Amino acid sequence: MMWRNRDDSGMVTAELAACLPVLIVLLAVALSAVSVASARLRAQDVAREAARAAARAVPGVGGSVSGAAVGAPPGVRLAVTESGGTVRVAATLQAHLLVPFLPAVTVTEQAVAAREPP
Repeated sequence: MMWRNRDDSGMVTAELAACLPVLIVLLAVALSAVSVASARLRAQDVAREAARAAARAVPGVGGSVSGAAVGAPPGVRLAVTESGGTVRVAATLQAHLLVPFLPAVTVTEQAVAAREPP
């Protein structure tokens, strides 16, 4: 026969109340990590497209990335360097986290493309 102590009836509720804030913070940190990973992918895509546009010297763009920057997400900064036969583009953006007490993360991705003949 199992004996049950009636004094422990609210123990699970108390443990859940103590652990729930920690679980919510862990969930927010995990979602913030996903947000940063998404920002890295966006920055990488923008850098790759801008490097391709600059390497092709698209007519009307004049070898710059202004045409590719039009389709970039807001807040992306592009830096273009050309050396020899290659074009290197660095795309930088701020990833804002879901946890308000953590600072924003700066994400920088680079792409390199070979200069194509006109």
